[in-house]
Amino acid sequence: MTIKNGDPCPRFTLPSKVGNPVDISTVIGTGPIVLLFMPLAFSSVCTTECSTIRDHWQRWQTLGAKVFGITVDSPIVTDKFRELERLPFLVLSDFNKSVIEMFGVVHDELIGLRGVAKRSVFVVDRAGVVTYAWVSDNPGTQVDFAAIESAVAEAR
Repeated sequence: MTIKNGDPCPRFTLPSKVGNPVDISTVIGTGPIVLLFMPLAFSSVCTTECSTIRDHWQRWQTLGAKVFGITVDSPIVTDKFRELERLPFLVLSDFNKSVIEMFGVVHDELIGLRGVAKRSVFVVDRAGVVTYAWVSDNPGTQVDFAAIESAVAEAR
């Protein structure tokens, strides 16, 4: 079942690179959190999504947002993607697909691959409650940046 508005954010720990686990529980309560689930690093839509946030990073900082990308790529790939795209936020590896299952955002099959994340966004407020949930079955659909910013502003 997909996480929806009003649900508590599932707690999880994922690596941003080998040997660097990130526990989302330690971030809850520090400000609004944006979780960007992406099918695959380096794909054109995912790269555009991340670079758009990068290019407007000051706005996200002003809103107090803690932004995390999440893909099923390995931590080696997520770290390289972050480095090459000069992303100011962490991209976490859900290589074992446990978190995409927790959030209910799993493509059964996408371009011949099983268990890839659906493009989706969740905004979590300081209390750890999901206040914005958007999930697309079409990996080519870009997120609505203005809607996410609005949800973050309300979650402060």
